[in-house]
Amino acid sequence: QVQLVESGGGLVQAGDSLRLSCAPSGRTFTMAWFRRAPGKERMFVAAVHWIGDRTYYADSVKGRFTISRDNAKNTLYLQMNSLKPEDTAVYYCAARRIALPYSDSPGQYDYWGQGTQVTVSS
Repeated sequence: QVQLVESGGGLVQAGDSLRLSCAPSGRTFTMAWFRRAPGKERMFVAAVHWIGDRTYYADSVKGRFTISRDNAKNTLYLQMNSLKPEDTAVYYCAARRIALPYSDSPGQYDYWGQGTQVTVSS
């Protein structure tokens, strides 16, 4: 079982930036970030393919967030710029255990982190 350890959440003001990190304990393939706002379902944020740098984003974060992975450090990142109050949520790192393409469905991911809180004040 691969463990995903997230870090980097916090309380910021609108317009600020944050960078989330996720460190898997073993081999993973496509990795993604999801988020769950209060009273809402877990929603796709961004994903990165395990080969190359192909990335995918939800429309709500496109142009503001950047997902990346450092294979040498085996770490996934989510750089979040121009944060808005509506970005407030618990952010989860997710990974697939076999070589399948990206998906925006939480059910398609095998490993999950514990979540890190991001709060953006207006």
